[in-house]
Amino acid sequence: MRIPFEQMQAEFKRILLQLHFTEVKAEACATIFAENSRDGVYTHGLNRFPVFVQHVKDGLVNPDAKPSLNQQFGALESWDGHLGPGMLNARFCMDRAIELANQHGIGCVAICNTNHWMRGGTYGWQAAEAGCIGICFTNTIANLPPWGGVDPRLGNNPLIIAVPRKCGHVVLDMAVSQYSFGKLQQYKASGEELPLPGGYDKDGNLSTNAADIMESRRLLPVGFWKGSGLSLMLDLLATVLSNGKSTAAVTQAGAESGVSQVFICLKPQHDGHTAGLVEQILDYTKTSRLTEPGQEIRYPGESTLRTREKNNTEGIPVDEQIWQQMLAL
Repeated sequence: MRIPFEQMQAEFKRILLQLHFTEVKAEACATIFAENSRDGVYTHGLNRFPVFVQHVKDGLVNPDAKPSLNQQFGALESWDGHLGPGMLNARFCMDRAIELANQHGIGCVAICNTNHWMRGGTYGWQAAEAGCIGICFTNTIANLPPWGGVDPRLGNNPLIIAVPRKCGHVVLDMAVSQYSFGKLQQYKASGEELPLPGGYDKDGNLSTNAADIMESRRLLPVGFWKGSGLSLMLDLLATVLSNGKSTAAVTQAGAESGVSQVFICLKPQHDGHTAGLVEQILDYTKTSRLTEPGQEIRYPGESTLRTREKNNTEGIPVDEQIWQQMLAL
């Protein structure tokens, strides 16, 4: 089942207006949710929307909130999100980072007391569209054990790095766990096995069964101990720069709300030499021999552009049960 982008966006907006979002905020949130599904990140588009609605109803997300400035030190700013919609706070912070980068060559904006930003790549694409290199990351509720441990004490703390490019931006959007929690939920719902081990079962064995991994709550960090260390450092940076909640504090509060995030922009020189360097790196990467005939080496973001084009033309594929659930809201 496929749904046109405009129809999906309109349904999101209808529901958000019923939840007392302003016209402008409902339009902005609906667009981001629809774009996430359009770009193939279904776990943070339609599939995540009912959870977002419930968070609003539970008071975890305040539709009326807007960020306020806490401190400013030249190209570095910290803001308070006041538990507003995470995607709107994130878009605002990346806009500020872009403005600061245009002034100083670099801009760094940290925010505390915000909410789930849905697809982190949204803000990487936002920076790249403005001609900036974008780096952003967030902490989360604990859902990843530290290396050598069994109990969740780290977040999967997504990291996004975006480089602008005329023929298609290069945008890395990765969770620090091998598979994001949303991706595990998607595999669990479909009953499919993961392509590669994504965590451990209750007996401590590496597993490709999403349900077993979610039950054990032992997701596998990327790069094993290296991913564990990266998760910890991202949490430290987000917490210290925003003066906000750490993964520990978010977890102890009992719900993934009030997280801390950081948005960094750098303004590169836009000339033929710089563009040529980017193409040289991508071209060289693609010269590797393939592990199997017919496979393809792709740069981060390349698949997104293809999926976007296909879904714009054919409609966005949806889980019919979730779609009907949303229509009933």
